[in-house]
This record gives sequence, C-alpha cells and structure tokens, in this order.
Amino acid sequence: MDPYSLSVEKEASKNIEDNERECFKDAIVSCRSLNKGFTEPTNLKSAMPQIAASIIAASFHITVGLTMAYSAVLIPQLELEMETFPTTTTETSWIASIVVISVPVGAVFGGFLMETFGRLKTIQIAAIPSTIGWILIAVATNVPMLLVGRLLTGLASALGTSPAIVYITEVARPELRGSLISTGPTLASFGMLLVYIKGACLSWRMVAWLSIVYAAVPLILIQIFTPESPVWLVSKGRLEDAKKSLAWLYKLEPKQGKITAAEAQYNTILKEHEIKLSEQRKSSHGGTAAKLAAFLKPTGWKPMSILFLFFLFQQFSGIYITLFYAVTWFQEAGSGIDPFNASILVGLTRFLCSMVNTWLLRRFKRRLLCIVSALGMAVCMSVSGYFTWTIKTDPASGGRWVPVVCLLLYVCTSMVGMLTIPWTMTAELFPTEIRGIAHSISYSLANVLMFAAVQSYRDLSSALGGSHGLQWFFAGVSVGAAVFVWIWLPETHGKKLSEIEEYFQNHFLAIGAESKAKKRKSKKRTTTKAQNAAAQPLNPKPKETV
Repeated sequence: MDPYSLSVEKEASKNIEDNERECFKDAIVSCRSLNKGFTEPTNLKSAMPQIAASIIAASFHITVGLTMAYSAVLIPQLELEMETFPTTTTETSWIASIVVISVPVGAVFGGFLMETFGRLKTIQIAAIPSTIGWILIAVATNVPMLLVGRLLTGLASALGTSPAIVYITEVARPELRGSLISTGPTLASFGMLLVYIKGACLSWRMVAWLSIVYAAVPLILIQIFTPESPVWLVSKGRLEDAKKSLAWLYKLEPKQGKITAAEAQYNTILKEHEIKLSEQRKSSHGGTAAKLAAFLKPTGWKPMSILFLFFLFQQFSGIYITLFYAVTWFQEAGSGIDPFNASILVGLTRFLCSMVNTWLLRRFKRRLLCIVSALGMAVCMSVSGYFTWTIKTDPASGGRWVPVVCLLLYVCTSMVGMLTIPWTMTAELFPTEIRGIAHSISYSLANVLMFAAVQSYRDLSSALGGSHGLQWFFAGVSVGAAVFVWIWLPETHGKKLSEIEEYFQNHFLAIGAESKAKKRKSKKRTTTKAQNAAAQPLNPKPKETV
C-alpha cells in the first residue's frame, strides 16, 4: 500500500464528492439559512482545533512510512550478518514484499472497524498489530519471525491510513480540507526519511524498537485530545456526543447571531445523514446481479482494463522497487557514495516533493503530467544505466555520482504523475453504482502488482545482467507507460462524473476522443436546430395588430 496513493486519492476524490453532493445543496443552504448571520469563517486561528485534530489523526502515517522503507535498511544489514543471521536472496525478497500483500486484507478489515467502532478507535486499534510486529522484528532470531512482524506492520498500515483520511474529510472545513489531507502523505514521506536516517546510524533491531514510539504516540494523543468524528456519531445515533465533538472542533468560532457555527454544522450533518439514508434505501433495490451486470457495461470493463494496465506500467517502471531497496540499489549501482547516506537524500527528495504534489494535481491535466513524468523517468534511468554499466566495465572511470543524481531526479519526476495519478484514477473513473466495489478491486489488483514487482527485483536483476540492465528495463517500461497514457488514458482533470461516464460509453482510445466529442456535440446541436425548425409551421399566421 502506498500512503501517497491513499491520501492523493482522497484529494482527487474532492471532485467526486462535489458532484455527488450536488443533490444536497438545497438542503444545506436551507439549513444554514436558519441562521442568517452565520458566515463561513476564514481565519486560521478559529480553525486551530480542526487543524490539530487532523494532524493528530494523520500522525499514524509516520508509522506507514517507516514500515514501507524499513526493508531498505534491514536487508543490507542482514546481508552483512550472514554468519549470525543467515538469509537467502529469496528470503530477503519476501521480507521486502510481504508487507504489501497484507494491505487488501487490512483495508477491508479496516473499513468494517471504521464503521463499527469509529474512525479514531480504528487508528488506535491499528497500533496493536503495529507494536506487536515491531517487537517481533526487533527480537527476531530467524526469518519466519521477521516475516510475521513485517506482515503485522503492513496490516497495521492499512488499518491506520484510511480512517485518518476519512476523519479529516469529515471534520475539516472545506477550504482547509485539501491541505490537511495532504499532511498524510507528507508525514508518510517524513517517516521514510526518518528510517533512512536511523538506518545509517543504528542497527536494524534498534530501528525496530524505536519505531514502536511512532505507533504509541498517536494512540495517546487521540485518547487525550481528539474527539470522534461527528458525522460517524450522528450515523450511530449518538447525537449528544456529536454535539460535544462539534463544540470542541468549533470552540474558537465566534458566535454570530442566534446560532453558533457548531450548531449550524450539526444541523447540516443531520440533514445530510437523512438524505444519505434515503439514497441508500433507493440503491438497495439494485442487488448483486445489477452490480455484476454494471461491470460488463463499457463504463465498467473499460476503466477496469485501463487501470490494470496503468498500474502494471507503474509498478514495473521501478517506482516502488527503488523505495523498498534504496540502499541495495546504490550498492549495486557502484556509485562509490555511502549507500545509507544516499538513501537519506532519496527520502529527503521524496519528502520535499510530496509538499508540491497536490498543487500539481490541481493545476495541470492528468495526461500531460503522466507523459512528462514517464518520459522524465525514462531519461533518468537510461542515463543512470549507462553510467552504472561504465562503472562496472571500467572501475577507474569517473561519474560515480551520476547514478545518485539520476535516482534523485527519477524520484522527482515519478512524483509528478506516475506515482500518484494511477491511485487517483481509482476514485474518478467508475460510475456511482459500482464505485465502491470497483475501487476495492482495482486497489487490490494494484497491491498484488506491487507485491509481484518488489518480489521480482532479484530475479529481474539477475536475468538482465545486473543493475544497469534493470535500469534500462525500467526506462523501457517508462517509455511504454508514456505511449500507453497517450493512446488510452482519458483526461479527467476538471471533468464531471457524468462526462467521464459518457466518455466510456463512446470511447476506448484517448487519441482523437476530444475532437470526436466536439463533432458529436456539434452534430447534436445541428440536429436539435433542424428539429426545432421542422416543428415551426410553414405559413405562420401574422400577428393581428389592434
């Protein structure tokens, strides 16, 4: 599971949320009209409780980043301890990749816990398998103990990520929601940076012991300071608790008129809950057969096929392999620079890039970002592969720093589009009636492909003649990704859900889709005008003047 993916996915689904809630506007406006003096506050000081609650909820993402990047420092140290802790290349591949395979199970289980026990309680529950997993890793005396520990920490990552994003979505005011959601991936990147720094200074066992702290701290902060989501409390009929939660979240809001901001928000949540219940009753008549039939429609199988291929290109372009094997990557590239210090630079680059990713997604079109990202990745891996091959054939040659710089630029270009946008698409491409289950399926497929890519690193490197061959392979896949995006990937930036659904009804290839759509609209306008003209009487009676 990728923490960027989950958080960026929520950020991208803001467009979906706006469309789906179109039907709520009248109810919400009428609800707020009860207080004519109420206006949306804009100063940050009054929003501090919401900001604090959101950051505390998202703080578990640090553990997610630690979990994902830990294999990068664990495996190189294990390979230096062959006498005391013997491992094979197959076993180290499993140690790196097994954390991913537990993500789909954790996501499904987390959804159940989130609706049953609440958003924050689920984050606290996630601290349990995380703590047990890190303890098992720290005291491990054999590979099975490491595998079980990694499996538990991966499960905890899936359990603690989605509830935090949902919680922020439900408690943050609209103008701050996007920025607060982006704290999730930023904190995950910070966790990766932390584990790279610690791995350069400490043993893998000490890093595991210290990682327990990052699971325990969110548990304590949530218990002491943070109220549960008022939206979830209302859904469970706990209205008084919802009022208390809103009173805390809006306690710095000035009272305007006869009603407070907390009371206005409470009325809004109640009205939205009633409308959602009505919508659920209507949709319950569809049944399983109708949902299965929806997957056979062009709006079902076309986006699913595109997403599968998109994730296939993403995973085998090396994006996650370089994350899970950062230190090993620099060792095999022969850069001559301390690989642990180089991995710190990778973590720092990823952390800084995560801060501007949301702005890029809002500012530029998806297809352009993905093509630029894929071609940039291809150039970086091609140059890096050449210098890695030169270093291997002529150890006295210069340019040992080039593979390090190329990987840093590769990380930057991947975050422009290929790292984040495929996860974004799972929330944008599917129609409403199957969006939930289709997202779950595509998300699970993506994690299975990530597992396959990370697991195949050693075999691919051997089959392709070493690190330079693997880098050229990644470059080739990246070029293929750019071609795929140009031919098949639809543009969703700024599009309504109805427009995306209409696209799949009429198109499969993205090439020429916009021009065809314009011609179809023009033809439709011409037909409409002709019909209107035909409806006019041939000899209309002149108006009588008095």
